[in-house]
Amino acid sequence: MNEQRDEISITIINASEEYAVKTYSREFRNLMTLLNNQMYLENFGACGGQGRCATCMVKVVGLSGDANIMERNEAATIGKAGLSGKSIRLSCQLFINADLDGAVITIQGEG
Repeated sequence: MNEQRDEISITIINASEEYAVKTYSREFRNLMTLLNNQMYLENFGACGGQGRCATCMVKVVGLSGDANIMERNEAATIGKAGLSGKSIRLSCQLFINADLDGAVITIQGEG
């Protein structure tokens, strides 16, 4: 099976440092997994991607498609952390697909 996979380019900002990350659709389970793999973040995603701990929060600009839809549990978890806003997301709830291409991700609570 020779499936073509489109490259996805994401800009990551962590502690005022900017990184260009390239990946492919479904190369990682979700954005949290990609960030942990590429950035080696300490205490990031403590619940393992269940959307309950809010330790993988990011600010996202430039999402498209279905990635803009926040599920009820994600909104509740972000609300419990005292935050709100369309750009604040849990990275464990964002799947690696074309909806992330061109997005700028700022890791919250780092640095």
